[in-house]
Amino acid sequence: MSTVAVTGATGKTGRVVVAELVEQGYEVLAVDIAVAPADRAWAKGLGVPLLRADLTDYGQAVDALSEVRSVVHLANIPAPGLLPAAHTLTTNTAMNSNVFLAAAQNKLDRVVWASSETTLGLPFDVPPRYAPVDEDHYPYPTSTYALSKVLGETAAEQVSGWSGIPFVALRLSNVHLVEDYTLVPGYWSDPHARKWNLWGYVDARDVAQACRLGLNAAVAGSSSYVIAAADTIMDRPSVELLAEVFPDVRPVREIGTYETLLSVRRAREVLGYEPRHSWRDHVNN
Repeated sequence: MSTVAVTGATGKTGRVVVAELVEQGYEVLAVDIAVAPADRAWAKGLGVPLLRADLTDYGQAVDALSEVRSVVHLANIPAPGLLPAAHTLTTNTAMNSNVFLAAAQNKLDRVVWASSETTLGLPFDVPPRYAPVDEDHYPYPTSTYALSKVLGETAAEQVSGWSGIPFVALRLSNVHLVEDYTLVPGYWSDPHARKWNLWGYVDARDVAQACRLGLNAAVAGSSSYVIAAADTIMDRPSVELLAEVFPDVRPVREIGTYETLLSVRRAREVLGYEPRHSWRDHVNN
């Protein structure tokens, strides 16, 4: 297989994505601005070259993608509130636009990249218009982080149109590793505590699956998909949660007992995405 660059490779999600692609037989170039000795040891253990690059610099982005055929772009400030709002907006926008333009410059075959559930209206201090929320609940950015992702999706649409490269945006829910599931029972006593994303989450291994599927899906142009777990992170029925916390939001269809309220139907239908991992496999409730 042709080489895939993974940006943000040493981060929480990036490590899982790199491992998945290597396991599936891909040649991978890991790219990140943070390259500590432990990161090099991790990459060496996987047999993956690790390149340090600052993707806010266009020249470095072009160089990083010069010897690959596709890119899984995960490098960004990963959440709102971590850094000053303007810094988050300008940094993420610079990284996204540079990687997209570098992909066009290098005539890559595919761009898969991390957009965000926040583009759909998170946090839901203002209730969603309907539930389950799907791709059509876009755009509704309420933070500069979310705005950086909306601007990224707009840029992806234009660069894809100019270049003919398929762009696949994954609107990732709150990513969890297995070790994060020990925190889950602490969410159950107050359904308001995680209403901000309709009690959504996604296992990092399912994110990796979505990235791999995005590299091969029969798509054209620029398209976007909600990527979440199949269930909510709560131990109560989803319709019951909606009725208590968002009493004026009516379900637009029948909802399974614990079914996610961040719809993954489009990802299932187009990408073949099927979330396989749940906190329920790791927590006794």
